[in-house]
Amino acid sequence: MRIVFFGDSLTWGGYGGNYVDEVARLLPDHEIVNAGNGGDTVLSLLNRLDEDVLSLNPDGVFVMIGGNDAISFSQPATRTYYRRGERAPGGVVTLDLFTRSYRDLLTRIQLAHSLAWVGLEPNEYNPDTLYAQRLFNDAAREVAESLNVPVIDFMAAFPPLGVKDRPPLDLATIRLIGERSDGVWNDYEKERAAGGYTWSFDGMHITPETAQRMARLIVDFLAL
Repeated sequence: MRIVFFGDSLTWGGYGGNYVDEVARLLPDHEIVNAGNGGDTVLSLLNRLDEDVLSLNPDGVFVMIGGNDAISFSQPATRTYYRRGERAPGGVVTLDLFTRSYRDLLTRIQLAHSLAWVGLEPNEYNPDTLYAQRLFNDAAREVAESLNVPVIDFMAAFPPLGVKDRPPLDLATIRLIGERSDGVWNDYEKERAAGGYTWSFDGMHITPETAQRMARLIVDFLAL
């Protein structure tokens, strides 16, 4: 099977662990394609669905999106980025817009006669981002289940433990991610320990160890 993994930086894997590479290693008899892109929202995925996914005639598409949508919703200081870089109206993906767009995304995948699977993103940054992520995950789950699309919940697999009341995310956070992604920074474990995180190194992005665990869960979930 040709399976496309479609999502944001968690799927891209260029900043933190790369679970798609690990899935490819575990499923050598299948063609695994990484169509992740850092910073993407569900609106971004809709805009590039035809070119980056459906043009490949995939047998299946694994969708995991919602982290940036939830950040735009809950962290107002980031909205300039999402307005300019991701073309979100007013810099925010509302829950209603997310739900409608997610349904459109999955429906278009199914109409292309591809299987679809959905992953729900984890979060452990601060109480506000955690609450927003749960809202968006609930919306994604409801849409997926209404379309009979199987769902794997990584928030449940990697539960947020002892989430601290950390400062709001802002444009400085986004710039730091960009600078590190463009360089050779990879001190994930030191950052994880310093920040007091469990499965991530910044509350949002997975460590290489977590990527390996995530990949094993996905392989069992796909049951190919």
